[in-house]
This record gives sequence, C-alpha cells and structure tokens, in this order.
Amino acid sequence: MTLSDQLAALVAQVLQAVPLEIAPDAIHFERPTDTSFGDLATTVALSSFKQLSAQEKSIYKNPAGWAHFLAEAISKEIITTELKADVQEVVVAGPGFINFKLSDRYLLQELSGMQSRKSITQIKKPRIVIVEYSSPNIAKPFTVGHLRSTIIGSAIAAILEAVGYEVKRDNHLGDWGTQFGKLIVAIKKWGDIDALEKDDRPVKKLVELYVKFHEEAEIHPELEDEARAWFKNLEDGNSEAKILWQKCIDWSWKEFNVIYEQLDIHFSEDFNNGKGLGESFFENKMLPVIVELQEKKMLQVGKNGAQLVFFPNDELPPLMILKQDGATLYATRDLATDYYRKVTFGPDSLIVNEVGAEQSLYFKQIYKIEEMLGWFKPSQRVHVGHGLYRFKDKKMSTRKGNVIWLEDVLLEAKERAMAFTKDEVLAAQVGLGALKWNDLKRSSHLDVVFDWDEVLNLKGNSGPYVQYTVVRAVSILKKAQQFVAPMVDETLSLNAQEREIVLLLGQFNEVLHKAADEYAPHHLVGYLYELAQAFNTFYNQHSVLGKDVAANTQQLRLILTEQTAQVLSQGLTILGIEIPEKM
Repeated sequence: MTLSDQLAALVAQVLQAVPLEIAPDAIHFERPTDTSFGDLATTVALSSFKQLSAQEKSIYKNPAGWAHFLAEAISKEIITTELKADVQEVVVAGPGFINFKLSDRYLLQELSGMQSRKSITQIKKPRIVIVEYSSPNIAKPFTVGHLRSTIIGSAIAAILEAVGYEVKRDNHLGDWGTQFGKLIVAIKKWGDIDALEKDDRPVKKLVELYVKFHEEAEIHPELEDEARAWFKNLEDGNSEAKILWQKCIDWSWKEFNVIYEQLDIHFSEDFNNGKGLGESFFENKMLPVIVELQEKKMLQVGKNGAQLVFFPNDELPPLMILKQDGATLYATRDLATDYYRKVTFGPDSLIVNEVGAEQSLYFKQIYKIEEMLGWFKPSQRVHVGHGLYRFKDKKMSTRKGNVIWLEDVLLEAKERAMAFTKDEVLAAQVGLGALKWNDLKRSSHLDVVFDWDEVLNLKGNSGPYVQYTVVRAVSILKKAQQFVAPMVDETLSLNAQEREIVLLLGQFNEVLHKAADEYAPHHLVGYLYELAQAFNTFYNQHSVLGKDVAANTQQLRLILTEQTAQVLSQGLTILGIEIPEKM
C-alpha cells in the first residue's frame, strides 16, 4: 500500500467520525502548485464541506475553517500510527487545501526503493492494443501533415508498451480508390516507367503525373471516364492495372522507408511484414460486414438509393455504407478493418486511431456502429485527434502550393542543429529530437505554431534542453570514476533542491501510467522537462563532487544524479528521442 493509500484510509476514518461516509478511493492527492506548502495535497475538505448540515456549516463558516478542523484531527491520528515517521506536518493552504509535508527520512527511503526497483510498474491486466498511426496515401507526398500522426502515434504505442500492454502498431495505408485509375491513365499517357524505376524519390514524379492528369482533364473531360474504367479494371483484377498499381506502391515505399528510417518509426510484423495493412487488403473482406449489417437490419435505403446506417434518436448524422450502385466506401473498408482486428486479436482488444481531429465526427459514427453491432464496448475504441501545423516562417520550403514536404522539414532540422555542432550524427539526434519534443509537449488536439527558434532552444522547454541535461548528468557520473551507488544514508537532511528531485523521481511511474490511461504523451513530456529543470537548478546551486562536500552527501547527490539520468533516459527513449553521447 502506497503512502497516498494509507493517508486516504486515515482521512476517510477521520471523516467517518464526523460522520461523513467517503470511501478512501474517492480521496485523491496531488502535488501542490506551490511546494512550499507541502508535498501532497487533497481537496477533500472543499468537496466534503458541501455535505455538512446547515448547523455544521455555520460552525466551520467556510471550507477553509472545515479544512483546519480536519487537518488538526488528521494530525492527531497520524501521531498514533506508523505514519508519524513519514509525515512531518499537516497544514491548510488557500481556500481549503490540506497539505502534507513528508519527512526527509521517508523521501530517502523512497530513493532507496527507486535504486532497487529500476523498472516501470506494469499494469495488472494487460491486453492487446492496436495503435494505428501515420497512414500516408500511396503516390502522394509525405508532407509535414503526416509528422503529427507519425510521432504522436508512435509515442502512444511506446508508452502503452512501457506499462505492460501488448502493442500492435499498424500503418493503415491509403492504397486504394479512384485516384489509382487516374494515375494509371497518367502513367500510360505521359509517364516513363524506366525513369520512375531508377528514380530515388519517384513519389514526386507520381505527384507531377497526378497534377498533369487533372490539368488535362479540364481540357479533355473524357479522361475522367477513362480513369474510372481503369479503376474498374483494377477492381476486377486486370493484370496490367494490378502491375501498375503495385509499382505505385513500391515506388511510394522508397520514399516512406527513407522517412521512417530517419524518424526511427517501426510497425509490427503482424501487419504485412511491418509495412501495415492498407485499404486494399480489406477489399475482399467487406462482404461479411455488409451481411451482418443487413441481418441486424441496420442498413436503410436513403432518398437517392444509397444504403446508410441511421443512429438512435438521430444522435449522429447517418453514415453511408454502400453507394446507389452498390459500390463500397472508405467507411465500409474501415468497418472491415476493425472486424478483421476483432477476429485476429480477440474481442477484448483495444483499438487506438491516431488521426487528425477533423475526422472526429466520422470516428464517432464508426465507433457507434461497431458498438451497435456488439463488436466492441465504447471504451475499446479511442480516437486521438491531433491539431494542425501552422508555420511562423512562411518562407519554409513550400514546393507545391501549400504542401510542405516532410523531407524538407527533417533536412532543415538537421541543418539548423549544425549551428551547434559540426558532428552530423549529433546534429541529426538533436534536430530530430527537437522536432519530436516540439510536437509532443502539448496536448495532441492543439494546433502547433511551428517556430524553429522555439524548437531548437537549448534553454527552454525543448528536446535539446532535456538531451543536454542527460548528457550533463552522465558526465558527472563519469567523473566520479569509482562511484558504485550504495544504499542511501537515511539520516541525512535534504535541502530544498534535493527534496524537489526526490519528489519528482517518485512520480515517474504515476505520470507514465497517466499518459497511458489518457493516451497523452504530453504528460510525460511535461514531467521530463520539470525533472530536467529541477536537476539543473540543483546542479547550479550545489556541488556534487567538490572537495568540501561530505562523503555521505556526495554519495546522496551522485545517487540523485544517477536516478535523474536514468529516468530522463527512459522517458526520452519511450518518446523515440535519441540521447547523444556528448553535447
């Protein structure tokens, strides 16, 4: 039982004497914003004041008065239990927060526990989680718009994996649709297959062909009919159409492989040997879904003859499943995708879609249909929607209208990092780390105003700042050549900066699990930045290896340094950010 659990039980006991029946699991503790008031705080006085009778309220006057009464009662209970060695003081702050200041002895014992544990607490009931992210379209440029889904999705997958889930990483490629009829026509009329085969980045040529098709179709509308006919050929299995379609996929993967290798992004072997299962994989798997929808009388014919699912009480707009001519849609393939996942990984599996926030309504419709079908419970389907990139620097390598090629962003990240170092490997680590950190440091749904000065700042809330903190901590440990971390001397007193680090180190597991529960990497990012700040403040004010530092104090500070380096390294690794050997 954790200290928080013990305190919750004790507070519940005090409340029962009032009497107020509040269960211990309803009493929560958080870290106060102003740590001068204490190390743990609860709002139980604010919430329970509402339950008092009118007479009791007149006695205590307000939540603060009630909090003072509770704090005194809690203090009296604490000194009769083993908690008296762990809790130094109980005080009231603000409108009624009850704060607990922990003893140095307790914090040093916690530090000893961290030394021996060295691992992340695993969840009690692990399950399979399919995380779908990145999902670029075949034969289209890998733009900066794909960066958010790729980075956020990969981080969510890694966080879930770190706390004990069995994670399957899927890349749901857009490799089917009428655009392939247009591409086939364009390749046959204006393309050079041999040149495309030899090109290092053939996607750009495919984009040019696609643009040319639309330019020509403005003059010759019959090209649209020709494109539809070629896509029908592809659907029917025509060998020439299938060969050209497969070439478009292979050419696109030349581009994707370069990008994914640079970003160190991987997908599970379960899905097409690590490439992901695209829409085309589910073309022949839609019939069972359509049949089930029909059997459960969920498909209704709309005014124009299309077949749609209508939702109870019109809580959502109807979603089209089949066109008037019986053709399927993106939604039909998405339902087939999740049906396949349910059958393959079991009905208890969890599916997380990291896709732009603009798709929010669509995913609500898909999830509701799957709930109506009885495939999944609401908690088993999660949409993590990300906001858009907005650019402060309008001059940034824009090549095709508003399209910003991702390769340009990655290259510029490295080039700008070269201002700090001439080492290309280090520049890549710092530049890419900065990009990932900048994307992950805020809640995913928010838009990102992209500012290179902020991204590569070595002093502010940035990837390079935290990378440098790890390098600094490791450097200190290397200087202490004979250092072998002993057990902590629990008789020592901690100064304010040492206390801050111990308290933060003790929150790593809690923060990581919160990030997993909420599919929110920004919780982990914010925590790592706070820990890096605390360590740098400590280092700037106190000597670690100085000759005037007592031996037991030096050992304590080396342990703090070691634990900080370990937690920051673990956190950065989970986020997919490399740790340089030097900076």
